[in-house]
Amino acid sequence: MSTSQPGAFRPSPDRATPDKLLHTRTGTEVSPEDMVLVTGRDLTPRTLEWARRKLAEEGPGAIEKLLP
Repeated sequence: MSTSQPGAFRPSPDRATPDKLLHTRTGTEVSPEDMVLVTGRDLTPRTLEWARRKLAEEGPGAIEKLLP
């Protein structure tokens, strides 16, 4: 049984997620992996190090600057 509704928005796999569907999790730990993924980058040692530095400098609120 399908739970989707006719005409409901379904993102195409080749398109970015619309801003109105992006949400951050408040009150939870933000990991370097979370930071990298919200930027659309691949998880690599370089991008993880960037995320660790950003979190160290700006704290968990840094993720809010990356998402609307």
